[in-house]
Amino acid sequence: MLGAGLIKIRGDQCWWDLTCMDFHYETQPVPNPAAYFLHRSPWWVHRFETLSNHFLELVVPFFLFLGRRMCVLHGALQILFQVVLIISGNLSFLNWLTIVPSVACFDDATLGFLFPSGPGGLKDQVLKMQKEKARGAQPTLRYGRVVRQVVHLALGALVAWLSVPVVLNLLSPKQVMNSSFNPLRIVNTYGAFGSITRERTEIILQGTASPNASAPDAVWEEYEFKCKPGDLRRRPCLVSPYHHRLDWLMWFAAFQTYEQHEWIIHLAGKLLANEADALSLLALNPFAGRAPPRWVRGEHYRYKFSLPGGPHAAAGKWWIRKRLGPYFPAISLPDLKDYFRSREWPYPDPEQRAPGNKVHRK
Repeated sequence: MLGAGLIKIRGDQCWWDLTCMDFHYETQPVPNPAAYFLHRSPWWVHRFETLSNHFLELVVPFFLFLGRRMCVLHGALQILFQVVLIISGNLSFLNWLTIVPSVACFDDATLGFLFPSGPGGLKDQVLKMQKEKARGAQPTLRYGRVVRQVVHLALGALVAWLSVPVVLNLLSPKQVMNSSFNPLRIVNTYGAFGSITRERTEIILQGTASPNASAPDAVWEEYEFKCKPGDLRRRPCLVSPYHHRLDWLMWFAAFQTYEQHEWIIHLAGKLLANEADALSLLALNPFAGRAPPRWVRGEHYRYKFSLPGGPHAAAGKWWIRKRLGPYFPAISLPDLKDYFRSREWPYPDPEQRAPGNKVHRK
């Protein structure tokens, strides 16, 4: 959490002028339905959200060192913070993974109400152990206990040693975000949303059965992903803690060109062959039950939330969009043969079609 807070104040100016939340809900990787409404919150709500984020990431982590009660407060605040994030966006398992270590902030006395208090119960056993410890009684030193202590000390020493570059990275003004400093990847650095994009751009994949991709009468049909924005009338989805990795990757690819994300051409080749594995990652294949498309292209759009109560929302549209231009030009499967061979990718087999697609031969 501290790493995430530091990367923000060292990054985007909007974290200093408290305007980042003016954009975040609309431009985050995969917005959910709550984000649609939170985006239109009053300006002072967004300022409060940003200040709260700074407090929870830069101040609250130090509560761990201020005694039992402050440690419990730290755990409660961090869990509450992650729950709010889960409600406000599809950050998937990231929030749930952050909740897990926060549970360790609650000691036996805090969690005692969750366990039965009758004779012989877990709570009763803990109370007996605490009374014996208060009397100065020492537990019997068994072989298993010694082994566990040695393992715990060894693991603690290993984690402390591997944490040195991580802590140095936190202290560095050139802090690296989301990186590992050792091959075992046991201790890593983390930091989310060091910068906030001001506009949302999307790559829309389209296919056509027309023999001529440039023909004015060519009908281009859109593929639909499982969660990322596409169809303007489709309600934003809620998927936490599940992670639609392809949807996330499409969000990153829209920031740059297809030359910097060659995998998207790999995906286009699979769509040209109607490959079942690739199509299973999508929500809608417009060529289901038909021959595969002859051409696939990528179009670049700017997306914005529609205004609740406005004319677009009244027409059932959650989004409005404007075409920016082509993302990659129309390509056919034969066009990609040399491209795939040069990268040692398996060339898509048109015979391996999704279930229900018929193969038409002359």
